Amino acid sequence: MSDITRRLGWRHLRSAPTAHVRHHRRGTLVHEGAGLSFWFRALTAALSEVPVDDRELAMVFHARTADFQDVTVQATVTYRISEPAAAATRLDFSLDPDTGAWRGAPLEQLATLLTETAQQHALDVLARTPLAEALADGVATVRERVRDGLTAEPRLPATGIEVVAVRVVAVRPEPEVERALRTPAREQIQQEADRATYERRAVAVERERAIAENELASRIELARREEQLVEQHGTNARREAEENAAADAIRAEAEALRTVRLARAGAEAARETGEARAAAQDAWLRVHGEADAATLHALAVTRLAENLPRVDSVTLSPDVLTGLLAKLGGEAGERP
Repeated sequence: MSDITRRLGWRHLRSAPTAHVRHHRRGTLVHEGAGLSFWFRALTAALSEVPVDDRELAMVFHARTADFQDVTVQATVTYRISEPAAAATRLDFSLDPDTGAWRGAPLEQLATLLTETAQQHALDVLARTPLAEALADGVATVRERVRDGLTAEPRLPATGIEVVAVRVVAVRPEPEVERALRTPAREQIQQEADRATYERRAVAVERERAIAENELASRIELARREEQLVEQHGTNARREAEENAAADAIRAEAEALRTVRLARAGAEAARETGEARAAAQDAWLRVHGEADAATLHALAVTRLAENLPRVDSVTLSPDVLTGLLAKLGGEAGERP
C-alpha cells in the first residue's frame, strides 16, 4: 500500500513500483502511473491504487464425478492486472486519503470472480469423468479446461485481468473412498513386499544350504584325506618294518655266515696247529727215542735249568754243607 504523510493540511503520497496510482482532483485526472510521489489535498482528491504485480490465488473446491463420487480440487491461479484503468473503473480500488488503505476489498472480489469461473469449468469437466479416470488423468484435464475457460471468459479482459498460469495441485476423493481405493494397492504392495521377503529368505536359506553343503563336503574331503594319510602312515610303517626285518635278516645271515667262516677258519687253524704240534711232538719223540740216556739226562737237566727260577744268591748252612760234602765223599769212595 502507499505511504501517506501529513504536512500542514497537505498530504504526501508515495506509492510502490508495483502499484498503479490514479489521482483525480475535482473529477479531473491529475496523476496516473506506478511508483508516483506527489502532494495533494484530502478534501479535493480522489485516489485509487491498483496492484500490477503477479498475484497467486490458491483455491480449493469440491466437485462430483460421473459416478457420483465427491472429489476435492486444489488449484492455484497466477494473474495480474494488465489494465489498471479498466480495473479501477470496474472495481473499487479507492484509497482513504488519511490512511492510504483501501476503502473496499477489491482483491477479494477478484478472487471470488476467478474462483467461481475456474470452479465452473472444473465442475463441468469432472461431471463427465468417472472417479478412476479423474484420479488418473484429472489433474491435466482440469488444468487445461480451467486455463482455456479463464482465457475465454469475457469478463476478465473487460476488468483488465490477465491470467498468467493455472496449476492444479491435486484431485482427491473423500477420505473413505481414498482409503478404499488405497486398499488394493496396499495389499498388492504388501504382497510384493511379502514375496520379496520370502524370496530373500529363500535365497538366504539356499545360501545357508550351499554353505552347509560346502562345509560338509569339506569335512568329507578332510576325513577322506585323513584316512588316506593314516593308510599311508600304515603302509610306510609296514614297509619300514619289512625293510628293517629284511635288513636284520640280511645282517643275521651275514653274521651267521661270518661266524661259520670264522669257526671254519678256527677249526682249520686248530687242525693245522694240532697236526703241526703232533708232527713236532712225533719228531721230538723220534729224536729222543734215538738218543742215548746220557744225552736225555743232559737235555733234562738243561730243560730243568731253563725252567728253574733265577737264583741271585745261595745261603748254605753248616748242616747242609756237611751233608753235601758227606754225600760227595761217599760218591767219590764208591768210584774205583
